[in-house]
Formats: sequence, C-alpha cells, structure tokens
Amino acid sequence: MCQLLGMSSNQRAAITFSFTGFSQRGGKTDSHVDGWGIAFYEGGGCRVFHDDQPASDSALARFVRDYPIKSRIVISHLRKATQGAVNLANCHPFQREWQGQTWLFANNGDLQNFSPALCGDYLPVGTTDSEVAFCYLMQTLRKRFAGRGSRVPWQELAPEIARITAEIATHGNFNYLLTNGEATFAHCSSKLYLLKRQHPFAMATLKDCDLSMNLGALNAEGDRMALIATEPLTCEAAWTAFQTGETQVLVDGESVWRHVEPTTRRFAPPASYNGREWADQTLTPV
Repeated sequence: MCQLLGMSSNQRAAITFSFTGFSQRGGKTDSHVDGWGIAFYEGGGCRVFHDDQPASDSALARFVRDYPIKSRIVISHLRKATQGAVNLANCHPFQREWQGQTWLFANNGDLQNFSPALCGDYLPVGTTDSEVAFCYLMQTLRKRFAGRGSRVPWQELAPEIARITAEIATHGNFNYLLTNGEATFAHCSSKLYLLKRQHPFAMATLKDCDLSMNLGALNAEGDRMALIATEPLTCEAAWTAFQTGETQVLVDGESVWRHVEPTTRRFAPPASYNGREWADQTLTPV
C-alpha cells in the first residue's frame, strides 16, 4: 500500500521538516518505491512535483526537502503500486478542475470490481484505480451541484463527499486526501493519523531519520496547523488514529466536520492489515 501526508494550516508554512522524514519511507525506511508526488497551493494556483523514482533517492525530492515552499495546504504521496504500471502518469496527487479551482487527490488503497461509467469531463490519464475513483468523485460532484452560479462551500460538499466515499469504499480499501485549496477532506478505511499543533509549540523528532526541530522558534502564538499521515511521522504522543469509516474536513488547521460511516455500509476489511488486527465495530454518524 501507499503512504499519505497532508498539511492544513492557518498560515503559510513550509513542510520541509515533515517531508524530510516522510520521503525516507520511499525506499530507505519502508518499501514505497514506485514514485512520489507533492503539491502546494499558492494563491489561485498550485505547484505539483511528480517523480517515478523512489523518494529517498530522488534528486527532485532532495530539492523539495531543501527548498522551503510555503503553503497553507499541502498533499504528498508515496506510491507502492497495486494497480497500474510504475510511471509518471500513475503518480499522485492527481489534479482536476471544478468551479474554477484546482482539486487534488491522493489515495492509499486497493479497489476491486470498480469500473464506473465516466464521461468526457473527467477521464483518467493513467491506469490506477485511484485516478478512476477521483474522476468518478469529481464527476458525481459536478452533476450533483450542476447549475450552481457560485462555488459550493465545504459545508455542502462534506456530506456529499462522504456519501460518494461510502459508495466507493464498498469496493475495497480507500484512504485518501482531497482538497480544493480551501478545505481538506480526509477519509480512513484502514489507517490514518492526525496531529494538531498550536501554541506552545514543542520540540519534534522525526521517526525515520535523526532530525529534531524546535517548532516554537518558527511559529507564533496564533499559528495553528494539522498534519495527516498514514503512519505518525514524529515521536509526539498527540498523533490520534482515525476510526475505520471516518471522514474529516480540515480548514485552517482545524477539524471542522466529522462523519463516521456505519459498519453496515462499509467495505468489510480482511482479518488483518499490515500485521495489525482490525477492531471493527458498529459506528453511527456524528
């Protein structure tokens, strides 16, 4: 499976520290070697970097680690291929336009028997189940809100995205990060963690390399950010696991909406996942 990393912040911030540890999982501390990508929003546009080489050895990843691009929303992905060849077209995050905004999507999972009818507005470029799911999600949102003269706010998008997510997730493991540059939508089918940081900022130590940072020296009292990752990146105890079937919306470094899909409408997980037993229980929307 793949690895996800996302950041939501109320101020423009660099993610070089977190990405330094995260990228080591692309071949050095883990086996996610089939490409990587990262995207930063800047004003009305975004910078997107892709490489089909292992992130731990990639010269482009080294550039990203060394160059502090500041953004309020960042999405990154390390690929371990389950469907689709190892090439640039299959590297996440994928991007599409809707309502004059660039939407980005990165997925960790494996969908089976998922072949929705896609129209000309949203078609996959590569050959992954992830990009098919993204195209279907965007196509369905566009149809659902057709005719709207203004951009749809996250408060209306969130329940519809959760509904589409529940439909897709019946086909398999479906962890993802999705954003339009204003809100970040995160869903967990099997494994995803959240870390919230705010004043007073402490020292942080990466798990994947020998590097620590005094975050208080770089952040002011009003700064606030949230990190989302497949596995905790630092030794901080504040990382909290998403529940199975949980979707959250993050805006300006805060969780502003949460929904947990009932067990009866979810994909039935295998007996174990990456050596960890599932603790699946009946959950109700919150």
